[in-house]
Amino acid sequence: MDAMISEPLLAIDDLHVRFSTRRGIVEAVRGVSLSIAAGETLGIVGESGSGKSVTAFAITRLLDAAGCISQGSIRFKGQDISKASSKQLRSLHGAAISMIFQNPRGALNPIRSVGRQIADAIMAHEPISASEGRARALDLLKAVLIRDPEKRLDAYPHELSGGMCQRVMIAMAIACEPALLIADEPTTGLDVTTQKTVMDLVARITAQRGMAMILITHDLGLASRYCQRAVVMERGQVVEQAAPATLFSAPQHPYTKRLVAASPTATSTIADLAPEGASAVPAVELLRPKPAPGTPLLLEVQKLVKRYDGGVTAVDDVSFSIAAGESLGLVGESGSGKSTISRMICRLIDPSEGEILFDGRAIGSLPARDFHRSEFRKDIQIVFQDPTDSLNPRFNAFDCIAHPLRRLLGMTNGSALAGRVSECAERAGLPSELLERFPHQLSGGQKARVGIARAIACRPRLLVLDEPTAALDVSVQAVILQLLDRLRREDGLALLFVSHDLNVVRMMCERTVVLQNGRVVEQGESRTLFSAPATAYARELLDAVLHLGGPTAKMPEPA
Repeated sequence: MDAMISEPLLAIDDLHVRFSTRRGIVEAVRGVSLSIAAGETLGIVGESGSGKSVTAFAITRLLDAAGCISQGSIRFKGQDISKASSKQLRSLHGAAISMIFQNPRGALNPIRSVGRQIADAIMAHEPISASEGRARALDLLKAVLIRDPEKRLDAYPHELSGGMCQRVMIAMAIACEPALLIADEPTTGLDVTTQKTVMDLVARITAQRGMAMILITHDLGLASRYCQRAVVMERGQVVEQAAPATLFSAPQHPYTKRLVAASPTATSTIADLAPEGASAVPAVELLRPKPAPGTPLLLEVQKLVKRYDGGVTAVDDVSFSIAAGESLGLVGESGSGKSTISRMICRLIDPSEGEILFDGRAIGSLPARDFHRSEFRKDIQIVFQDPTDSLNPRFNAFDCIAHPLRRLLGMTNGSALAGRVSECAERAGLPSELLERFPHQLSGGQKARVGIARAIACRPRLLVLDEPTAALDVSVQAVILQLLDRLRREDGLALLFVSHDLNVVRMMCERTVVLQNGRVVEQGESRTLFSAPATAYARELLDAVLHLGGPTAKMPEPA
């Protein structure tokens, strides 16, 4: 009896997972052993390619056709499921083991209402009627605290925000009250308050229902707050595991030490983020000081308004300015108007009212469709949030960087063009041997560098950065932030840093503007705003920021 009680809910022993590729066999997971007890929350942390998600897909047997478990066992409630039949897996999925996927909108069926999708998850395991399934789906939407659950029941994924889609995924995952919930990067791309709300919700539901959870994340702050134990993976292997308080305060393995060093704390500076020698960006000996008082204004936004058809006002009476060489942060939750403002400044969309002045000259009245022919186009460049979507898949890295040079500067000379592209790639920390590769052949960090090299190719005066590090690993984020800070100081670039990551904004920006529902609620020097915010909304945003060594989430007692 004692042996049965002490047996873990899930025990993985010497797991090996391999994939067949055009270049041969890739060993994605190599000898992983770990366990999780009933009701426990285990964090698996590591960077892209470390094997975190592959381990999760092996547990659920959702590996793609090229992948297979080549060695080891996965015991769930004492039974080895590594070789379970399709019929056995159907009974396990949802009813015993459920998964929350990283991209909720991509995981949901776009042509089926969310209520029907939740009901489908229940009816796959329980013989209930469609009306009972709908009633249960409504109860689950209420349980995940979605706004207007009766209205959302018949909504489609594209009609919901990212946070709402994530709540729908959670509702589907808990529909049959599984014993084990696997959450794969469940908050990537969510703003800080939505992230906290979603994770508090998941923690509360798992605790109340006595569920175990595996939280897969590259965010050490998230693991530190919500997990009782954490496992660190590197290159398909477990390199260290312990309680988060111990693991992240006194890491033993060199890889864990690098992750901790690259993770922002409440007092981190850009220089602190990576250990010496970890960055591929050369050190800069002479750095420009921050703009002195009286530095001429480069950008002025005056009473900016953006209305869409249907009476929706996305931006309402927004005003701010940026001096030459200054870095300004634009923060707020999803839907606060940050990206809309950045696109109006870059003249990708037209404002409804207000004015945009660049170097004292009005550019807001120039139609967006004609701005690419303006003399200002080369002076204002943007780095988009998703480097994969913003790079032309038919261009190799060289042509991606060369495109604005050909289009905006008319550079057709082979040697001059090649020289400028090579210079930009070098300054962005992109090795020259990668210039012939296409986007799908590059990692996320490498694609981010291509996007930055492309943006600085025309030597702009203002660089707009729209969530440039949102989906990057902490060590890659550290290198990219150091790169951007170095470029700003070397070239006197002004930066408009659009982000929901307040850790990053605090480190990168001299001043910060806080947006809520399209309006400015607070703005001022970052040092003052982050230490003593004047508004309740800014305090709420700051309270939701996760830091290593922060408080552990308080879990409710199981019902």
